Amino acid sequence: MNRQQHLSLPTLFLSLALLFQLTASLDFVLNGFNFSDVLLYGNATVASRVLTLTNRTAFSIGRALYSARIPTKDPFTSYVYPFSTSFIFAMAPYRGVLPGHGMVFIFAPATGIDGAASTQNLGFLNRTLDGDSDNHLFGVEFDIFRNEEFADNDDNHVGIDVNSLTSISSHTAGYWPPEGTSLSFRTLKLNNGKNYQAWIDYSGSVLNVTIAPAGSRRPARALISIPLDLSEVFLDEMYVGFTAATGQLVEAHKILAWSFSNTNFSLSESLVTTGLPSFVLPASSVIRSKGFIAGTSAAALVVICLGAFLYLFLRNRRQRRAMEETEGLEDWEVEYWPHRIKYEEILAATNRFSEENVIGIGGNGKVYKGILAGGGVEIAVKRFLQEDSGDGLRAFLAEISTLGRLRHRNLVALRGWCKAGGGGRFMLVYDYMENGSLDKRVFECDDEDKLLGFGDRIRILKDVADGVFYLHEGWEAKVVHRDIKASNVLLDKDMCGRLGDFGLARMHDHAATPGTTRVVGTLGYLAPEVTRTGRATTRTDVFGFGVLVLEVMCGRRPIEEGRPALTDWVKELAAQEDLADALDSRVMYRGGFDPEEAVLMLQLGLVCVHPDPGRRPTMRQVVKLMERKGEGGSGTETEEMEAYLLEATGSGCGSLSVHGQGGAHPTLDEVKQSMSSSMSLSWSNSIADGR
Repeated sequence: MNRQQHLSLPTLFLSLALLFQLTASLDFVLNGFNFSDVLLYGNATVASRVLTLTNRTAFSIGRALYSARIPTKDPFTSYVYPFSTSFIFAMAPYRGVLPGHGMVFIFAPATGIDGAASTQNLGFLNRTLDGDSDNHLFGVEFDIFRNEEFADNDDNHVGIDVNSLTSISSHTAGYWPPEGTSLSFRTLKLNNGKNYQAWIDYSGSVLNVTIAPAGSRRPARALISIPLDLSEVFLDEMYVGFTAATGQLVEAHKILAWSFSNTNFSLSESLVTTGLPSFVLPASSVIRSKGFIAGTSAAALVVICLGAFLYLFLRNRRQRRAMEETEGLEDWEVEYWPHRIKYEEILAATNRFSEENVIGIGGNGKVYKGILAGGGVEIAVKRFLQEDSGDGLRAFLAEISTLGRLRHRNLVALRGWCKAGGGGRFMLVYDYMENGSLDKRVFECDDEDKLLGFGDRIRILKDVADGVFYLHEGWEAKVVHRDIKASNVLLDKDMCGRLGDFGLARMHDHAATPGTTRVVGTLGYLAPEVTRTGRATTRTDVFGFGVLVLEVMCGRRPIEEGRPALTDWVKELAAQEDLADALDSRVMYRGGFDPEEAVLMLQLGLVCVHPDPGRRPTMRQVVKLMERKGEGGSGTETEEMEAYLLEATGSGCGSLSVHGQGGAHPTLDEVKQSMSSSMSLSWSNSIADGR
């Protein structure tokens, strides 16, 4: 009896090992798709057995994952199972539209698109999560846009992404012809609508990626071959599939066939590679008669000769003008941004600075609307006061040295500058913002249909937060705006918020301490420490952003005659647990909004205007909070964010002591300690540390 039990133990262990190995194996071949094959998110859909991730919708995400988790790692060891996958894909452009942005073959720990962003983020993750080892994300990107923030090598490449869109290895898309031929590396243009086949193999901690035109033999030499340990990236089980995104650049990302196996590395040979639909745009019709060709050739020869003569003439004239202009350059033109626009062009665009073209009046002069000749491009021209040569010149140089070199979708774009005459006025030329400034859609809006609802106001505030976060942390130097307010937030044709007016901005290295200056800014938006120290920092910008949040959500200016200051009034209502009474009553009665979300924004504003700068959040933390709410985070994440704001403002929670002036303002450490009893540690840590 005992002997039989003793002999059966090895047999039992062997049976369990064999059973687990069979359980871990997975093979599938999809020559065409059905809705039951994949889980679809965002704009992803299946039509005519083709999986389409994105369509003509701008700023969208599409993700498709295999319908079940797949085993990726031995649960008892760190051994990562090998896998081999192949798929046929096409990036189909639309006629008359610039194509972008790209797609990623992805291993993800969960379903859905939470934590992912569109445009250059490819639906893989968002900016605040980039580089976080807790993402457990692995991908092979097929990217057609060069993003300097991710150190992309070109605008047509394949890259290996581990928890970040900064690829650990990348290569121009293409393939190596067979050895023994005289052909060199063949580049493949990813977004021309042609069908390509990709092979991705992982075995023995080595990753190989290969691509070639669909229907051709697999190249013997891989495009990318690197050693890669995925044991810290993969969980025991993962979802596998594809994700893609569009921005202002739009194209369709399509998957026509797909195979996957973690045992059979030749399964890709089962994919059907012929008879597939083509997504190449048809060429425009041309006349191909011999007479037409002969006439065209003769005309082309004449045009070439005339063109060569005209080129030499214009080149010589341009060189002469360049020498003349260089001799008249100011010192600051060479140092900053010498993109000069002719005064005659601006004079014609603004109808000689007609009063009918005035769209705004600021502290340094008037702003005019104009239309450039030729292309019909609408512009806005700020004309600095001639008699204000001191402050006006400082504001002019501040905008040239900062906004002239910044590029972000939530900052007003500076097109150039102009100087009229030898000692004349300075002018700055911007992109025209069709919907004016934010304050006019909140405070000066007599038309009820144009009065912004809370949903639009919150979306615009998030745009501004993204722009300020870029100024503080996203550029090569740190930029402090110093004048964040509703009148400096402009709205483009899509009603997206863009921060403008950098006349008071200051720039310094990230590691440097800002120096003291004279007190500048707008009364009501100035942080209390500025008047004491004269030093503007990123924390003073956070204070100004907090005032902006409160004035936009309450529909009240920071200072109004005969009424208490806006920040004091909102703090008093928060202490009385009547914070909802601060919301703009003109919008409240219309309904159609989420009251909790609106109150959360007021609580966020109160946190930002804490009298102690050390207890204010950073813009990274502000953006993270707004993304958790705005991008539809999980229920747990939303509840945690709401709890954080409730405790940070002292509203509806008496567990935290009151510090500072005129309201309940705990420190982030106190918030973190209070949250730990009712929230997940990962969320509280991420808020406190500002990841």
